[in-house]
Amino acid sequence: MLVEIPTYENILPLASGYIQACAQEDIEVGASHTFEIVSYPVTDDRHKLLEELAGKYADIYTFSCYIWNMKLVSWLLKELRERQPHAHYLLGGPQVMNHAATYLADEPANVYVCNGEGERTSVELFRQLNTPTPDLHQVPGISFWSDGELVTTEPAPRISNLMEIPSPFLTGVFDGREFSMGILETNRGCPFRCTFCYWGAATNSKVIKFEEERIRAELDWIAENGLSGLFIADANWGQSPRDVAMTEHIVERKKEFGYPLVVYMAATKNRPERMAQITEIFVRGDLMVTQPISLQTLNPEALKLVDRSNIREETFVELQRTLREKQISSYVELIWPLPGETSESFQDGLTKLCRSYADTVIVYPQLLLHNTPMYHQVEEYGLITEPVPSDVSEAEVVVATNWVTKEECREAYWLYNAMHTTYNMRGLFLLSGYLDAAGIISYGDLFASIARYLRQRTDSEVLQLITKSLADLTNYDVLLSGKIGHMILSTHRAEFDSLLADYVTSQEWWSDPMARQAFEMDLIARPYIYREPVSVPSYEFTEITVHGLGDAETFIVDVSPELAGLLAEREILDADALGGAGSGRVTLHVNHHARQKMPYMPQRSLEHNANYCHGTVLRFREILPFVELHSPHVVQTPAAD
Repeated sequence: MLVEIPTYENILPLASGYIQACAQEDIEVGASHTFEIVSYPVTDDRHKLLEELAGKYADIYTFSCYIWNMKLVSWLLKELRERQPHAHYLLGGPQVMNHAATYLADEPANVYVCNGEGERTSVELFRQLNTPTPDLHQVPGISFWSDGELVTTEPAPRISNLMEIPSPFLTGVFDGREFSMGILETNRGCPFRCTFCYWGAATNSKVIKFEEERIRAELDWIAENGLSGLFIADANWGQSPRDVAMTEHIVERKKEFGYPLVVYMAATKNRPERMAQITEIFVRGDLMVTQPISLQTLNPEALKLVDRSNIREETFVELQRTLREKQISSYVELIWPLPGETSESFQDGLTKLCRSYADTVIVYPQLLLHNTPMYHQVEEYGLITEPVPSDVSEAEVVVATNWVTKEECREAYWLYNAMHTTYNMRGLFLLSGYLDAAGIISYGDLFASIARYLRQRTDSEVLQLITKSLADLTNYDVLLSGKIGHMILSTHRAEFDSLLADYVTSQEWWSDPMARQAFEMDLIARPYIYREPVSVPSYEFTEITVHGLGDAETFIVDVSPELAGLLAEREILDADALGGAGSGRVTLHVNHHARQKMPYMPQRSLEHNANYCHGTVLRFREILPFVELHSPHVVQTPAAD
């Protein structure tokens, strides 16, 4: 039994597929074993999963172990060992490798830890367990208890020729099963050594590739079997020139078979032009995709301490401009709080990113991961961690460092949530840009002001979610951004409109007429995350005139020439079209046409809808409204008005 417990439903279990394909190809093991893969998301009923696993009466169970499922795996292991005491259990994955003393603490005689790549080690373990007198010392890269001693064998040599691993796609391992999301490796390893990441650990620093012919055939399988999503599980997609050709092949398969529909990737950080080319190929091929830009921090000291170098700032700004011109979504990834990062430098970094017109900025909490260089730098950097209170996950969240206290760490999360709701989600997008450019208040200082205000509003369900996520450390869950988007752009839209109005009207700069105009336009232009009819916000508009709806998805509004000019400056309105609009009030259509949006499905769980919303947040440009001049373009009004 090959067991995988992923974070989402219907994801292809690639790691287990590799092991099964290798084992079946081995003459001895393949002839003496049968195999079955069981994959349940972490959110499913654990007792149901336990009953299914125990009911198989397998001789060997393998588990893929990660931070997001380790406590659940430990519970299943304990229960299974009581029911199936004569079975053998193999744990593998980055959470357990080289940590056998922790996960085999009760000295079990029939549980083993794999300390590296799983394919060779698993097959050799299966072979030994199938003999009358197994000699586990012959299994490379494994830890186990023997005669009261914890034994760790010599590491298994890294697989230097990935073609030794049979393709589970092409050997029938996945045939007859339905998956929504496919996972594909085209290479293994990472040339970078970022200390917070396992991918670039010393044993993985060299990148080894699968052959192109095999990759193309596996992509064909994914398309022909109708998998709607594809996750490219390379550390740096776009690092190799051949990735452009592979991208084109994915688009060709999409044209032929209609799948996949969406592609996720971890983009290389030092080939921005190639990544822009790859993303454009996907977009022009009608695949839902976005350009990830993994900066992690803009602080030079922090970059040095985590052994990372970023693309140059001018290159990043130019990349952002190119993506905007091509109408391609992108998002910037940051990690907080990395060693060397201060509250001030973090706030300054957010300001720089907003001034560069970043589409979306995603901040991930710093996790202390096993088998990373940073795991051994806790004392050096003063890292204080707290475990996530979960019966499923083993995540350890960094809550303080030598550079930030716990309270400063929490304040910065509130700062980011203020930025996420008002900039990423476009709550005060036009207004914040105007205030910053006019020198009234910078992005960072505005977000800090909003954060202080939001922390006081305990009456809001949206803010209660954020408050609880910080208290419970569940802000490490990537779906939190999707849950927030689900609420403030749909189910709790009116509540958040009111919250924003209460904040802006209490500020000194509210006396500025342009600030009032920008806010009212933000209310109208804030996108809808689902395909649904628009509605005029419950707000007394004084600066712009809302004529109502042109259709179910379009507002018709009159604005001043100055506001129209500001919209053009922020690249929301076509500046060339505005040139002939004259000097009077300007009539605009704000069209929230659905494009690639899905309808809200209230019968689905919050997690299901949050998954969609999180993906949409990363592709936010896809749901932004079209702001266009009405024809005739100008409504002339008397001077007295």
